[in-house]
Amino acid sequence: MSTRRRTTTRIEVSSDRGVFMISVAAELADMHPQTLRMYEQRGLIEPKRSPKGTRLYSHEDVERLRRIQQMTAELGLNLAGVEKVLELEEQLERTRRRVAALERRRAELEAEIEVLEGRREQVRADIVRYEKGTGSELVRARDVKPFTIPIEHR
Repeated sequence: MSTRRRTTTRIEVSSDRGVFMISVAAELADMHPQTLRMYEQRGLIEPKRSPKGTRLYSHEDVERLRRIQQMTAELGLNLAGVEKVLELEEQLERTRRRVAALERRRAELEAEIEVLEGRREQVRADIVRYEKGTGSELVRARDVKPFTIPIEHR
């Protein structure tokens, strides 16, 4: 007697890849498919399209639909309010990314300043006037060659 063995295959799919047809996405979001079409017309959701033009919703789309459902049903927002909330959330996310980029740049500049401060300390020296030929020049003290003045003793 041969034993059949049941196996489960798990497939990882990017959360922004369109994988659900409208009927499945509507069921997952607990909405009517016509509501999804209306949300798409209003620009609240933008499903991907298959080569034949079929709407394909991603996990992110379904989560967004659930969020819209929550704002309208639980918070009592109308669709104009939902649009504004989503717009402000996107603006906030862009601002967060910009702040993070600026903080990274600040850290890079601070590291660069530290390197430059170290170099400045290496180069720092007293500047002295050095007579050379007919004119005079400003040179670093450590670059001046020592010289002796002969003194006669009696």
